[in-house]
Amino acid sequence: MTTPSAATSSTASGQAHGPAPARAGAPGGRRGALGPVGLVLAGGVSVQFGGALAVTLMPRAGALGVVTLRLLVAALVLMVLCRPRLRGHSRTDWGTVIVFGIAMAAMNGLFYQSVARIPLGPAVTLEVLGPLTLSVLASRRAVNLVWAALALTGVFLLGGGGFSGLDPLGVAFALGAGAMWAAYIVFSARTGRRFPQADGLALAMAVAAVLFLPLGVLESGTKLLDPTVLALGAAVAVLSSVLPYTLELLALRRLPASTFAILMSLEPALAATAGFLVLDQALAATEAAAIALVIAASMGAVRTQVGRGRARKAGR
Repeated sequence: MTTPSAATSSTASGQAHGPAPARAGAPGGRRGALGPVGLVLAGGVSVQFGGALAVTLMPRAGALGVVTLRLLVAALVLMVLCRPRLRGHSRTDWGTVIVFGIAMAAMNGLFYQSVARIPLGPAVTLEVLGPLTLSVLASRRAVNLVWAALALTGVFLLGGGGFSGLDPLGVAFALGAGAMWAAYIVFSARTGRRFPQADGLALAMAVAAVLFLPLGVLESGTKLLDPTVLALGAAVAVLSSVLPYTLELLALRRLPASTFAILMSLEPALAATAGFLVLDQALAATEAAAIALVIAASMGAVRTQVGRGRARKAGR
C-alpha cells in the first residue's frame, strides 16, 4: 500500500526513504522518466496483486495471521538488507520511529480486516480518502473543496447512496485504514528526515511486526507454521512490501515527487484490476465510475499542491 501525498515531498520520503527525487528540469528528466515511471507502476501492481494474494490466504491463516506474516517477513528482509544502526539515536528519534511502526501496524491490520469483508477495489478507494483528506487540509485552498466534493461523490456512488451493497464493518475498517494511512504519511516523512536511507523504514517495520505478532498468534496459532501458509505469507510480504519499496526507492532517484504522487493516485484502479483478475471481483458500472471519481480527485489535489509549491518557488 502506497499513497497519494498530503504534500508531495512527504510522500516521497515516506514511501521509500530514498534520496531526494530528481527535479523536473534535471537533464534528461523527460527522456529518462519512462524508466522510473515504469518502476513505480510495477510497484503499484505488485502491491495490489500482493493484496489479492493475501485475500486468498485469509481462509487458511485469518486476516490477522496474514498481516503478521507480511510484517514479519518484510521486517526480516529489510533489517538484513538495510542493517540499520541501533545506537546514536535520540529519544525523539526512537519515539518517531515507534509511532511510525504503530501507524504501519494499524494501517495494515485495518485494511486486511476490510478486504476480508468487501472487494479489494472499493476497499482501496475508501482507504485513499485518508491521504486525500490530509492533502486537502494541508493545502487550505478553495479549489481543494472541489476535489473533496468529487471524492465524496465517488464514495456516495460506491456505497449506492448508503453503502447498502457493502458490509458496513468492512467500510468502517477501510476508512480507519485510511486514517492510519494519513498518519503513516506524516510519521514516515518525519522518520525519513531522522534516519538515513531506509533505516527508519526497516526499524518501523520491525516495531510493527513485534506489535502484531501476539494478535496473529492468538488468531491463527500453529497455522502460521504450516509450510504452505509460510510460503504464501512470504510471497505477500515480498509483493506488498519488499518489492514495491525497492522499486520506489530506485524510481525516486530520478522521478519528480509530483509525478510519483500522481501515479500513486491510480492505486484504486490497480486494486480493482487485481481483484477482478485474481479474485473474480467484478465491478458494476457505478462502482467503476466511483473509483474513477476518487482517482480524479486525488490527482487533482496532488496537482494543486504541486502548483502551489511551484508558485512559492517562483515568488522567491
